[in-house]
Amino acid sequence: MVQKILNKIIGAKYIGIARTWVPNMVAWGTVGGVALIHFTDWRLVLDYVPYIRGKFKTDE
Repeated sequence: MVQKILNKIIGAKYIGIARTWVPNMVAWGTVGGVALIHFTDWRLVLDYVPYIRGKFKTDE
């Protein structure tokens, strides 16, 4: 049903093109997310990971 609606809106040709690009976009999105975490405050992100959270306790 969804495919029929998409065929009417954008066409089968562009759906096929989008399907070939999805793995590439997922890979680059993952690389971008890892780079964002790497170049920003990585401890802030890792505080939400339960196993790693205990390793960075501060004495306040």
